[in-house]
Amino acid sequence: MGDGDPSALAAELRLVIGQLVRRARVQDEEPFAQRATLGYLDRDGPMTTSDLAHAQHVRPQSMARTVGQLADEGLVTFEAHPTDRRKTLVVITEAGREAVNSGRVRRAGWLHQAIEDELTVEEQRVLAAAIPLLNRMANRPDNAMR
Repeated sequence: MGDGDPSALAAELRLVIGQLVRRARVQDEEPFAQRATLGYLDRDGPMTTSDLAHAQHVRPQSMARTVGQLADEGLVTFEAHPTDRRKTLVVITEAGREAVNSGRVRRAGWLHQAIEDELTVEEQRVLAAAIPLLNRMANRPDNAMR
C-alpha cells in the first residue's frame, strides 16, 4: 500500500476502485449505456434525451439510439414535457425500475461475497471506517479541485 504520499495514494486508489468497478460490471446483463441511462432516470426522474446525453457526455444521436432500445424493451416510455410542448420526457417504467434494482442486487451480491470471503472481521471494520472518508472525497465540490 502507499506510504502516505497523497499522489501515490491517489494512484493506488484509482487503480483499485477501477478494478472493483470492472469486476462488479461483469455481473450486469445489460449494456453499460442502457444501465447508466436507467440509473439516471431512476435517481433523477424524467429527463429529455438531450439532458440524458449531456449527463452522460455522449452525442444526442447515441442517446437517442439507447433510449430507443430501452423503449423497445419496455423499460422506458415517453411523456410530454409539462412546460415546453416541443420537448418529450423519457420516463422509466416499472419494468425499468425492476431492471435497475436487480442489477444493483447482483453487483451488491458479488461485492458482499468478496468482502465476506476475502476480509477478516477486523479488515471489514477497517473498510467500514474508510467508507465515510471515501464518501467525503466523492462528494467534494468540483470547485474545490485544483
